[in-house]
Amino acid sequence: MMRISASAAGVADAGFIPYLAGCMKQLPNLLTLGNLFCGTLSLVFILQSPCYISSYNGQDYLVTAPEPLFWGSVLIGMAAILDFADGLVARWMKAASEMGKQLDSLADVVTFGVAPAMILFQLLKNAYMQLPDAINVSIINLAFTLLLPCFAAWRLARFNIQSSGQHYFTGLPTPAAGLLIASFPLVLLKDTFHLSTYLQNIWILYAILILLCYLMVSRIPMFSFKFSHFGWKQNWYRYVWILLFLAGIIWLGTAAIIGGFVLYILLSLLARKQLLSE
Repeated sequence: MMRISASAAGVADAGFIPYLAGCMKQLPNLLTLGNLFCGTLSLVFILQSPCYISSYNGQDYLVTAPEPLFWGSVLIGMAAILDFADGLVARWMKAASEMGKQLDSLADVVTFGVAPAMILFQLLKNAYMQLPDAINVSIINLAFTLLLPCFAAWRLARFNIQSSGQHYFTGLPTPAAGLLIASFPLVLLKDTFHLSTYLQNIWILYAILILLCYLMVSRIPMFSFKFSHFGWKQNWYRYVWILLFLAGIIWLGTAAIIGGFVLYILLSLLARKQLLSE
């Protein structure tokens, strides 16, 4: 039987421990790749959502299936959790790196740019299909939704070259824009507050697209949820948002995501001077 000396075992341990530590430092990047995987998988579901006109007994029917969009939205939500976790773990492990920063932005372009744009594409297509002249609608009318990932990419590139010492975002964070759109299929699936009238209106969808594109590249300071301390005076807008959003989840369900987005914009505007002075 072969025996390993204590000195050889020590050398092996000495080599294994740094290797393990190196692997552990890649954990934030693995979480980021999980974000990208969920975002890409959401695209598979979103693009499977059918929308066509079928005739039966001389009557035309609009055929849609909301389930693929629902699962696409759920996957974007899962990706958002991983996106939050990767930064948290990187700071906790002191494993932040330039590669991780770039990888995070690349993943966010897909998850919170391309995937939500495809949701908006499908919602617009459904809205157009309800028009009497749906057969004459040009694909160009739907292609405007592809502006969303373009503006998201611009927003993320600008974020990557900004000072890391800021306690706020300049412009709307890309995940916030993506999560707002991802909430639409969830709201439509259980339309408790009859929001489908608005979320299936062509002009309202275009207005939402234009607003999100503008907010992402604007210079408006938007607060982050990174707490450097927990005092009320310095964090009142964060506490107000968290409390009202949690109350909204209880009373409004998934519609609270839309309300939370509006509240986030309003509180950021109210706290503008304080954010710029920090």
